[in-house]
Amino acid sequence: MTGRRIVALTAAFVSVAASIGLAVVAPAAAAQGCKVDYAVPSQWQGGFTANVSVTNVGDRVDGWRLTWTWPSGQQVTQAWNATVTSSGSQVTAADAGYNKVIEPNAKVSFGFNGSWSGANTAPASFALNGVTCTGSPGTPTTTTTTTTTTTTTGNPVPGDAMAQVAAMQPGWNLGNSLDATGSDETSWGNPRVTEALLDNVKAQGFKSIRIPVTWGQHQASDHTIEAAYLSRVKEVVGWALADDLQVMINIHHDSWQWISAMPSNRTGVLSRYNAIWTQLAAAFKDSPGKLVFESVNEPQFTGSSGDAQSAQLLHELNSSFRDIVRRSGGNNASRLLVLPTLHTSSDQARLDELATSISGFNDPNLIATFHYYGYWPFSVNVAGGTRYDATAQKDLTDSFDRVYNTFVARGVPVILGEYGLLGFDRHTGTIEQGEKLKFFEHLGYYARTKKITTMLWDNGQHLGRTSFQWSDPELIAQIRSSWVTRSGTASSDQVFSARSSAVTAKTITLNTNGTTFTGLRQGTTELVRGTDYTIAGDQLTLTAAAMTRLSGSRSYGTNAVLTASFSAGVPWRINLITHDVPVLSAATGTTAAFSIPTTFRGDLLATMEAKYADGSNAGPHNWTSFKEFDRAFAPNYTTGATTLTPEFFAEVNDNARVTLTFHYWSGATVTYYVTRSGGAVTGSL
Repeated sequence: MTGRRIVALTAAFVSVAASIGLAVVAPAAAAQGCKVDYAVPSQWQGGFTANVSVTNVGDRVDGWRLTWTWPSGQQVTQAWNATVTSSGSQVTAADAGYNKVIEPNAKVSFGFNGSWSGANTAPASFALNGVTCTGSPGTPTTTTTTTTTTTTTGNPVPGDAMAQVAAMQPGWNLGNSLDATGSDETSWGNPRVTEALLDNVKAQGFKSIRIPVTWGQHQASDHTIEAAYLSRVKEVVGWALADDLQVMINIHHDSWQWISAMPSNRTGVLSRYNAIWTQLAAAFKDSPGKLVFESVNEPQFTGSSGDAQSAQLLHELNSSFRDIVRRSGGNNASRLLVLPTLHTSSDQARLDELATSISGFNDPNLIATFHYYGYWPFSVNVAGGTRYDATAQKDLTDSFDRVYNTFVARGVPVILGEYGLLGFDRHTGTIEQGEKLKFFEHLGYYARTKKITTMLWDNGQHLGRTSFQWSDPELIAQIRSSWVTRSGTASSDQVFSARSSAVTAKTITLNTNGTTFTGLRQGTTELVRGTDYTIAGDQLTLTAAAMTRLSGSRSYGTNAVLTASFSAGVPWRINLITHDVPVLSAATGTTAAFSIPTTFRGDLLATMEAKYADGSNAGPHNWTSFKEFDRAFAPNYTTGATTLTPEFFAEVNDNARVTLTFHYWSGATVTYYVTRSGGAVTGSL
């Protein structure tokens, strides 16, 4: 094809592109009424960011659809300022409602993240509302497309908040370090942050890092921040920026330490808060736009008269924060500023309060933020919330839908500043492995569809701060896959077979999540469809013959590990487990130390119920019979014991027998009785 290209980039952007080697690709003019500029400012292995600008050189447009064809099989994974849908290689970007009108000679822009494999060739042409774009009315031309393939730094297009936030996906939290409330960053058990750690965060594929900082213990009586501490924060921020990570810093645990007292000490709190941001604004005013400020973490107010007063106090903090930063000049005049909802909640009332504030500020460089740790019963494993079931899924989709409709759909970018599961505060084993994998797979996918940038909360339990290894490779593989595609899962990652019974065929339900099941393996050995397993709709059945062969001598525990593969995403692991009903023994102890001798016989504990003889609920959370995993009870498979905690006995009536029902993942249940008499405890079958 012959012709010319139109690259409509500002002089500033061209200068940046020249200095850092941006891949700029602009298929051009080819038909009546419109001109399209297409640029790829950021590209990495398997992914890229593209910006599209459409100029109307014809009559007024009221409602638009831009279409194109991918020449190299690319896929759009996340878009902003437009709704993008795909069918094979055909792509349609439709207006977002608020930008549907394009006046003559006016321009509308949108952007997206995409995936590619092999090549990332630019589209050859575009059509607006069915008419191929040529660049000038009535003058069709033939165009040629060439692509410059360059390794880029991923810098955002200046002035586009939505694009910059999208370019921050995915993000990672440097938790429990500079936000620690002790004398220094090691006071909560993590080692001192190193440049090598941030290099590894970048190498893991993260595009942004949130650096939570607690300032209060490093302030003098006049609110001056210790020079050495501020210098240390600047050092860590500098390392992250040097790694080309986009960076967010904030006021973190101060929110509950002293900011929460604002209802009774408004003047004192505001003075101290303003002093911090005045100093931070001055310290970072010349830092590049890749540095983002967050006003405060998880705002909360003790002793307020209610939500209305709390919302007003948060508005005051956000307003003061914005004014201080903007007035400080330098790059702060247009720096992206992140504002949280009250409690960083996604409840509609909290979202509406923040939306009102943002609308009133009339500032295009503001970002909304919230946190999400899952449906609470599932997130901590209480009240029988052992599975990522329809209720837990709906909690997630409802939350993200509310956030999208309140902010993203109206042009306000959103960052999910923290996500994870609350049970992880104790250890990652509080939630069953397969159920937790389904949660993270779904969260990553749904956030992507709602154009929400995500930042994984990591307090040191995921990525080793000195080893730079992931403590759970299976979990991070699922998270990383969710950034670009869906993965198939199943109703369970465990198939139990009782040793006391004959081996039979076993069936699980596949959740293909839009993918296609492609095969079943044990290690590198492909199992034979029709002989080893059958597929009927979404039902995967392992034949009795295969179960017999794979179970071997049928020792208790996992006898074989299978992987179900799908057309996209990561495989799904399936453990074949031989078990029998666990055996518990009588025991004596104290409320401070009581363990039930348990021969698990290959089974795994899911949850525990506790009731008095009259049927009422015993122990903590007495609104449910199902107690919280690891808070009230905990299995120890190594020592062969089930522990009941002091926290459990603290809320058990004296001399009242409690019936415990232990529920295991095989479906087996075992009944046990405990009685507390003062500080003594007896247990029996």
